Amino acid sequence: MTENLMLNILLVEDDEVDVMTVQRAFKKGQIDSPLYFAGNGLEALEILRASPGLPSSMPPERRLILLDLNMPKMNGIEFLHQLRADPILKHIPVVVLTTSNEERDRVQAYDLNVAGYMLKPVTFGTFVDLMVTLNKYWAQCEMA
Repeated sequence: MTENLMLNILLVEDDEVDVMTVQRAFKKGQIDSPLYFAGNGLEALEILRASPGLPSSMPPERRLILLDLNMPKMNGIEFLHQLRADPILKHIPVVVLTTSNEERDRVQAYDLNVAGYMLKPVTFGTFVDLMVTLNKYWAQCEMA
């Protein structure tokens, strides 16, 4: 993948098995975009925000967030509220990747301007296909 189409993807997920599944799907789908990890919304905000005098641990350009909703400390909806309230981070596209099929969660997420709401596929093959499709789509998008 050419460098100008490279994404910097932050996976916000507390389940280690799901993290490993995403890593395996990236490898199987030959996705070269760097993957960064946060176990909850607080960790994600720390990664995205640069500390005074220090650069962010994740490059500031071409960012995409894959967000689980059910996490400790700061869940996905709380994270979205914080992200959208931040004038520097509010433009980052977020795709919810969750097991929650609750209408309330879906409505809240879309009210907070997520780019998509996807249920985690049951089979690994379907999950790989989803990751490849997401990466191809976002790699072609013009991003703020």
